[in-house]
Amino acid sequence: MTVAQGGSAPTPPALRLAHLSKTYGGTRALVDVDLEVRTGEIHALVGGNGSGKSTLIRILAGVTRADPGGTIAARGEAAVPAETWDPARAFATSMRFVHQNPGVFADLTVAENIAIGHGFPTGAGRIRWAELRRRTQALIDRFEIRATPDTPVGALSPAHRTMVAVARALQDQDELSGGVLVLDEPTTSLPAAEIDVLLTALRRCAAQGQTIAYVSHRIDEVLALADRITVLRDGHRVATAAAAELSESSLIEHIAGRALAHAGGAVAAPTSDEVVLELRGVSAGPLREVDLRVRRGEVLGVAGLLGSGRSTLLRTVFGAVRPTAGEVRLGSTPLRADGPAGAIAAGIAYVPEDRNGEAVFPALTVRENISAGGVSAYWRGWRLRHSEERRDALAAMGSFLVRAPSDQVPLATLSGGNQQKVVLARWLRRAPRVLLLDEPTQGVDVGARQEIYDLIRRSAADGAAVILVANDFEELARLCGRVVVLRQGRVVGEVVAPAIDSHRLTELAYRTEDDS
Repeated sequence: MTVAQGGSAPTPPALRLAHLSKTYGGTRALVDVDLEVRTGEIHALVGGNGSGKSTLIRILAGVTRADPGGTIAARGEAAVPAETWDPARAFATSMRFVHQNPGVFADLTVAENIAIGHGFPTGAGRIRWAELRRRTQALIDRFEIRATPDTPVGALSPAHRTMVAVARALQDQDELSGGVLVLDEPTTSLPAAEIDVLLTALRRCAAQGQTIAYVSHRIDEVLALADRITVLRDGHRVATAAAAELSESSLIEHIAGRALAHAGGAVAAPTSDEVVLELRGVSAGPLREVDLRVRRGEVLGVAGLLGSGRSTLLRTVFGAVRPTAGEVRLGSTPLRADGPAGAIAAGIAYVPEDRNGEAVFPALTVRENISAGGVSAYWRGWRLRHSEERRDALAAMGSFLVRAPSDQVPLATLSGGNQQKVVLARWLRRAPRVLLLDEPTQGVDVGARQEIYDLIRRSAADGAAVILVANDFEELARLCGRVVVLRQGRVVGEVVAPAIDSHRLTELAYRTEDDS
């Protein structure tokens, strides 16, 4: 319990879990977990993919039922059996949830989004718009959102869209005090400057007495934000400590269960001067007259803000977006404009940012996901040669560090990091000439991230020309020998190792044309 000031009775914790467990088939996702979140603190929950974080959050939200034997207590009330916890009880005890996708509606106004969470005020069969705007303005002032009640949410920055979701979740806090705001990976898709805006807003909430449970993969973020940090690993709670008592290296060691080698390492030089990929005056979507050359064995980073054209550049090379001007050349030959199929046939591989929406087939097996895009190689004599497909899948799993019980388990049962390594295995086993990577470590734990870095370096050492897009400029500095910066669709700068620095990349990405 938290000791109250002035010698008064101790303040009960905002949330207390005891002996919480969850079993899926023969797999124990959570094992006898105890957790206490003190009233008024920011308590971070961290762990690798498959550590049990998501399962714990789903149990708290009431959408997943815990195994019998555990208890949950919230707002100082008596503990109840965890297996009886449901969404209604979670809401009644003032637990509120904001997820990675904040669930706001871009085409609606801030006021309309707020009303969706609490209901529209009505009278005489009509919506009382003036009352709704007054209520919304009070929330805008309280959470310092840069908007008016009539601003379309789609016009807000990503951080302020997330704060609209926070305001919507906490709008009844005055009546339901003592609850917990659970934020599940809210910064995964935000650029660095937007992360700072959001974290500053959350610190204000905490200073006003709001209890926050914060789930994130970002080590620097939780160390800067949290009062205390709990680490899960393989379903077990392995540590809870004050953030001030932890360093980045000690926290990583708790998460991984071992000391990790430094995530950096020398940036490999291109294996030759051979230009594998060239863009000449390419315009497509936001891209404007982009000239770019990538050499064999080079890891070229692309930095820029959201909307700068980073992803469009990759999709244009892959044939998913057709240039309106200029040309893409593979070696000395113009790339034919026959879409992704032609790009794949020419030796171009693409790992998109949206893994779940564009890269994986969750219901199919690991084997089927690895062989996707090349399954025709196993068809002979009107039969699919399953033994050959299995042999190649197992070899790829071993070579590309995929951890799974077998090649026949559904991909959805793997952690996010292992799913991403399956996508990489699908492409890297083909030894591509060009490897296009869009946020390849997004939502991946620190251990899997290091392994993905190693796979990228290995691909470049084998001769691939790699283009890497990442929001994390530190990641670009760690992996790339050269980084180009896009702003408003144009290449506005280039930095070469060892001068690559996240601060320099940030300056180039944000600097206005007048400052250039």
